[in-house]
Amino acid sequence: MDVEEYVRRHLRAGDGDDAVWRELTGIVRSFKPDEPAEYARAFARAVIDEVRNTEGLTGDFFSYAPSRVKMGEFGVGSRGSGDFFAHRQIARIIGKTGASVGVDELDDAGAVELSSGGNGPRFVVCTVDGMHSRLSDFPFLAGFHVTRATLRDVYVMGARPLMLFSDIHVADDGDVAKIFDYTAGVCTVGELMNVPLVAGSTLRIGGDMVLGDRLTGCVGSVGVSRHLTARRETRPGDIVLMTEGAGGGTIATAALYSGYPEIVEETINLDFLRAADALIDSPAIDRIHSMTDVTNGGLRGDAHEMAQTAGCRILVEQERVAGLVRAGVRLMLDELEIDYLGVSLDSLLLTLPRDAVDEVSGVVRSAGVNIREVGRVEAGSPEAVLVADGKEHAFIPRFRESAYTPVKKVADRLPRDQEAMQEAVLRAADAAVAKKKRVMDRIRSRT
Repeated sequence: MDVEEYVRRHLRAGDGDDAVWRELTGIVRSFKPDEPAEYARAFARAVIDEVRNTEGLTGDFFSYAPSRVKMGEFGVGSRGSGDFFAHRQIARIIGKTGASVGVDELDDAGAVELSSGGNGPRFVVCTVDGMHSRLSDFPFLAGFHVTRATLRDVYVMGARPLMLFSDIHVADDGDVAKIFDYTAGVCTVGELMNVPLVAGSTLRIGGDMVLGDRLTGCVGSVGVSRHLTARRETRPGDIVLMTEGAGGGTIATAALYSGYPEIVEETINLDFLRAADALIDSPAIDRIHSMTDVTNGGLRGDAHEMAQTAGCRILVEQERVAGLVRAGVRLMLDELEIDYLGVSLDSLLLTLPRDAVDEVSGVVRSAGVNIREVGRVEAGSPEAVLVADGKEHAFIPRFRESAYTPVKKVADRLPRDQEAMQEAVLRAADAAVAKKKRVMDRIRSRT
């Protein structure tokens, strides 16, 4: 419960201070029943005073150009076409940089060249992943799966992870133990993969302004690579390989909130990381053109984004993919009518020349992980194509990833005019770019 937002909304609606104060006092008492009534009254009054003190402020530091488009209705964070569109605008705001792999390429990690000595270039790779928002009540799972995710993103850039960093936020009424349980989940993965957690931050969500016990956070990682396997390296003539996946935070969430808690155990593994680690240790890594993990809107999203980034046509054989979803997970997804092609499976996806398939597959299998050929890359218009029953079908991400919880099934509907929403989002991004330039110019003028 964001009490600051509550006050702002009601004051904008024309409710008087006294009416808002009485209602908010009741809300505070419901969240903090052990506090005296006087505390709730004083707290509510202080929130109203703070909101009043920040009303009407203008200028670059105090206001932004609103898009009038809500995060949820545009699908931001829901790993579909709306989310991808928003991320492209973030890349525009960042602009061109000196990175060897920048955000404009839509990889899950970025890379900067460290040196170029006698042994060739070396790159520092960095990435950060947010924990699954629905795992707030399951801190260990949240920490475990977000750590696995960030390490995956370093590995798929052809890098060996060197360190982890963590940021965790718990709302004001959250139990301190959540911090510890979350950190235990992070360190379980880190210690098993010999990647230390070296730094982090611990804060309350919204400080005093958010009541409740919601947990959120992220884990990032840094690694070093000598051979980048970014999506842009995908080439016509490549074969597409994919490993077996049992999912991570998304599948665990689907299982928990749909009444399949036994499936969570399927997701507690390090198969992807061990397969990728074996590849990094092997000369076979030099034969791989690109790697990614099947997470962003499932294979629908990742195949589409790879095709767009590399400028190639990627064909995926549905029948071959179906056998790479762990049996128990696949049964649950089928029973819940969740499209396995549109949900995060946490599989490793690789593109490489035909003559490297046996060598690379052998390394992955030596780590105890199943892998098979699922498609190919062709020259042509950048697109992903699904081959099913011998016919080619458009293979594009949906507006949101597959609805994988009961609440998501209710919320899974197309928004109002998507074109108008995109135009509004573009205008907001343009305003942010212009503000960045104004502030930078102002700062530069002082030096």
